[in-house]
Amino acid sequence: MGTMGLALPWRARISPTPRERGTRVEPSEPFSGGSSSAAADAQSEDAALAAGCRSGDLRAYERLYAMHGARMKNVARNVLGNPVDAEDAVQETFLKVQRSVASFRGQSSFVTWTYRILINTCYDARRSRLRKKEVANDDSEETPRPEPRAPGAHPSLRMALERALAKLSQHQRDVFLLYEVEGFRHAEIAGMLEMSETASKNTLFQAKKNLRQMLEPPRSSGAETR
Repeated sequence: MGTMGLALPWRARISPTPRERGTRVEPSEPFSGGSSSAAADAQSEDAALAAGCRSGDLRAYERLYAMHGARMKNVARNVLGNPVDAEDAVQETFLKVQRSVASFRGQSSFVTWTYRILINTCYDARRSRLRKKEVANDDSEETPRPEPRAPGAHPSLRMALERALAKLSQHQRDVFLLYEVEGFRHAEIAGMLEMSETASKNTLFQAKKNLRQMLEPPRSSGAETR
């Protein structure tokens, strides 16, 4: 596991003080946001993808993969911990999208709906892997870890982050990774994890609070008496 691809110092990511806009790495392919024309273009593209996939147009699926395939693999790799399982999860996701696209009702964006299928596919794979591990009593498998994307970080810091992330609940870890590592917005995370936007924000807050408590060095008795 690495430093989860954080481009900024770790403390900037879990600081209890409000961050100014722009301190988080934004998605390379945002679903929405920016100017109103950009948002309109994104909605138009999303609607076109939904219509094309629903009609069985293979070019629409190719377009969906070209736009989001790499990011989907990153998400799956962060949830599952290795690129092989991530590749399988993305392929399975596209098969599920193809089989169930007729059920898409537009309650969220088509792309968000696709990511929700991806997340659920990863969860299924993770549960299956845990069951196999229990049956085989194999202790060699590690907790799923995000892929390293900041090799310049100090090894001791990476190890500390790995241990701290592993101690978070699955829910907190997933929200943290989707927001801080993958750059999704809370509205998008809410659609993927089938939760409210407020719940996503609260979960992220609690995850950061827990990480701060685990990562901050204990205060010395001398410092407390000053």
